[in-house]
Amino acid sequence: MNKDTRLSGVLHVLLHLGQVSVPLTSEVLATTMGTNPAIFRRTMAGLREAGHVHSGKGHGGGWLLARPLREITLLDVYLALGRPTLFAFGNRSDNPGCKVEQAVNDALGDTMAEAEALFVERFGAITLDQLMPSRASVLAVHQHAHG
Repeated sequence: MNKDTRLSGVLHVLLHLGQVSVPLTSEVLATTMGTNPAIFRRTMAGLREAGHVHSGKGHGGGWLLARPLREITLLDVYLALGRPTLFAFGNRSDNPGCKVEQAVNDALGDTMAEAEALFVERFGAITLDQLMPSRASVLAVHQHAHG
């Protein structure tokens, strides 16, 4: 099964944006996510709508943080991405009258609700500045390493 790496990729981009004071183009940032500019812009749309980033078109345009990293939590980014699915499994509903199926679904549902509550609590407590390594690579060096 393919894993959804959007959250990881967007966090990567946001941390690099935290290092710059000039806009970076979709082309440059898409490279850091290993995708193309159109998919990158679509992925970032929710972050722009949530007020975490700004984007400008044309010459001198590109992406910038709208807020400092210390004001953006992991939860903010997760929500701006549309709450990607945390778990790949779900409940069966083939036989809603079956007591065994009901018991299994109740156990799974309760456990998933507890796991999601813990996830939300932890992600809400971590700001992006806390993720920035003390000796982070500058984007130009980083791109060269991946290019």
